[in-house]
Amino acid sequence: MKTPMTLRGAEALREELRRRKQELRPKIVAALDEARSHGDLRENAEYHAAKEQHGFNEGRIKEIEHKLANAQVVDVAQLPRTGKVVFGVTVELADTGNGERLRYQIVGEDEADSRNGRISIHSPIARALIGKSEGDVVQVHTPGGTRELEVVKVLYQ
Repeated sequence: MKTPMTLRGAEALREELRRRKQELRPKIVAALDEARSHGDLRENAEYHAAKEQHGFNEGRIKEIEHKLANAQVVDVAQLPRTGKVVFGVTVELADTGNGERLRYQIVGEDEADSRNGRISIHSPIARALIGKSEGDVVQVHTPGGTRELEVVKVLYQ
């Protein structure tokens, strides 16, 4: 099953993959070689730390490669402008209870960062908004309680 991801999210993962393979991997291998040259590996803390770092880096490389191989990359700029909330769009919302204005882009799991206005497609707010149009009001069950949100604007940026 393909996992949705924005173009920006895919590019960020590709950059992390490049950095881990071309920059971190050689540094870790050099640290392992240096630690090996110090002799007895059983009591060599530098060797064990470098080996652990190497394992973590290689695991992350495999994880990123898997995510990119299974990604369905969505270029928001190419989406049809239907006015409906779909994966990748930015949504301006108004809380009907307190008038608070909210702005979120609906993104993939790895891209989510609520402090910067990016929420996961699997979050309660995103699930409630998918398929809605400007002017629609939805009730969202969040950990903080039920909120009633109005879709003010759908942006394709």
